[in-house]
Amino acid sequence: MIAVLGECVADGFTDRRPPGPHPGAAGDAAGGLAMRVLPGGGPANTAVALARLGSPTRFLGRISGDVFGELFRGHLAASGVDLSACVEAEEPSTLAVAALDAGGHAEYSFYAEGTADWQWTPYELDPARLGPAGCLHTGSLALVRPPGRTAIEELVRSAAAHATISIDPNVRPTLASRDDYHVTRWCEWTDILKLSDDDLGFLLPDVPMERACDIWHAAGARLILITRGAAGALVSLDGERATVPAPKVEVVDTVGAGDSFTAGLLHHLGAKGLLGGRLDGLDLPTAMEAAAFAAQVSALTCSVAGANPPWAAQLAGSAASR
Repeated sequence: MIAVLGECVADGFTDRRPPGPHPGAAGDAAGGLAMRVLPGGGPANTAVALARLGSPTRFLGRISGDVFGELFRGHLAASGVDLSACVEAEEPSTLAVAALDAGGHAEYSFYAEGTADWQWTPYELDPARLGPAGCLHTGSLALVRPPGRTAIEELVRSAAAHATISIDPNVRPTLASRDDYHVTRWCEWTDILKLSDDDLGFLLPDVPMERACDIWHAAGARLILITRGAAGALVSLDGERATVPAPKVEVVDTVGAGDSFTAGLLHHLGAKGLLGGRLDGLDLPTAMEAAAFAAQVSALTCSVAGANPPWAAQLAGSAASR
């Protein structure tokens, strides 16, 4: 089983309404915004993608009792995610309003102060919540937002004694500073570090990818992956490196693409029996194979709106059609 720890976020996508009468607003000539809200949040997206691929997945999240929390629970459960380790939170859900550019890339405005996702306490993160998980994935805002970040880091440190640890910083510069992302320290107990080239540009500006990998390998991470959108991904295992291409796809948007990549990678490594330790049996060709599978999962996520990763059957159908 793979455990995923982190936030659920309500992703709001807006369409500007032109002036004129609208249903329910007779005679109102003012323009406005119509919003469609989809379930999101990097860790939650990863949990959904893992479960849809067929990996037994447990999600550790603080889920609100508000209307967005109901949306999250329904989405996660319908995808087959185990919610038994979640906390029923009194605080409201986090909301992110997304603006999409011409390439489908999202920029977010977050409404996150005092929301449920960041309020973890050591009591709530008892190691027993992980159950028999052989891998723990976390990162994103949950690992950098106070006050819960300290409790999360303590849990992950303890889990590293018996589980493979995967981290995705998934940086959000509007909510956390560069100093909040202690990636080099995290690598002391992290086996897999996945990030995007945008993340790298924020964390280590002007540092080449290969040099960044060397820094983080020296700190302890064995497998590092840097995704580069249509340019594919760099795979670095203990300093031995290669690249994998990105499948060609008609992009609707890139929401959840990186989260799906992580899920595809962990699913493939788990299916090979490589999770549950320090990746001792992993070699570069196998890592590249896992990254190529992850890129396929990510590409299919980009072909639909929002963070809506493919099911295993869809993935098989896509492979058969090529």
